[in-house]
Amino acid sequence: MGQRRLPPLNAVRAFEAASRHATFQEAGEELGVSAGAVAQQVKALEAWFGLPLFRRLPSRGVVLTPAGARFAEAAGSLLDGVAAAATALRRRSDDTVLTVNTTHSFAALWLIPRIGGFRDANPDLDVRIVANNRLIDFGREAADCAIRHGKGGYAGVRTELLLRDVVFPVCSPRLRDGTPPLRRLEDLAQHTLLHDDDPLDADMVGWREWLAAVGAPGIGAQRGPTFTHTFMVLQAATAGQGVALATRVLGGDLLDPVSLVRPFAEEVPSPYAFFFVTPDEPDPPKVARFRAWLHAQAGAPLSPQ
Repeated sequence: MGQRRLPPLNAVRAFEAASRHATFQEAGEELGVSAGAVAQQVKALEAWFGLPLFRRLPSRGVVLTPAGARFAEAAGSLLDGVAAAATALRRRSDDTVLTVNTTHSFAALWLIPRIGGFRDANPDLDVRIVANNRLIDFGREAADCAIRHGKGGYAGVRTELLLRDVVFPVCSPRLRDGTPPLRRLEDLAQHTLLHDDDPLDADMVGWREWLAAVGAPGIGAQRGPTFTHTFMVLQAATAGQGVALATRVLGGDLLDPVSLVRPFAEEVPSPYAFFFVTPDEPDPPKVARFRAWLHAQAGAPLSPQ
């Protein structure tokens, strides 16, 4: 194979950033250099091609020329591919660190209270837990595996059922036993309802769905404060601020006669479950060990979905 005739790659990187931001200033902030340095790199690339790639605007912005637009698409794909390969190699090359990507509430309420057992059984592994609610992209994120809440069937990855769930009300014991009391479903009409409003869980069981499912649709389901994560809602309930909806997975460990109780037995199956998600490739040993540990913690075999 003959020698590749490539443009200056630092200039390509600067050009690609400028093409996305449409300003040299923001491209420089992304790359950690000045706007002038980006402009010089772009000028060098234009000289290499012998044609303009941007039109400079009086507002200090830039607009791609037709030639620049064609090259920006190719450059973006090239850099995305390099980044994906580097991320995958970095993820698999370190056998001493296991990075688990999961949601905020699952990390706080289920995984972190248990992860000490995995660390005790695997002292050679350092565990790194990263919390966010986005769909995982193993090509861009340095994660070995993920745990997600949803309906499964995610494209391009291996997805295994981890935990199914049910939804039920919880409150502090002093709220349950206070005035007005909270002993029957009808009593909810006299109490503040706490709401979980995670925008990524549009189909979750909220108060309206829960009350309809248990045959109590006449209670006003929209009143009360709203929180963006389940662990926040449960903190408010523990503090006696109202009645929250918890689940066996997200909240079951918090049930205690002196802090958080179920005022009645009614519960509703959740349409969502928790899934263990990995790249669509053979597991490295550290991920296989973590999968086996999750299997034991979940109390049932992980079954492919």
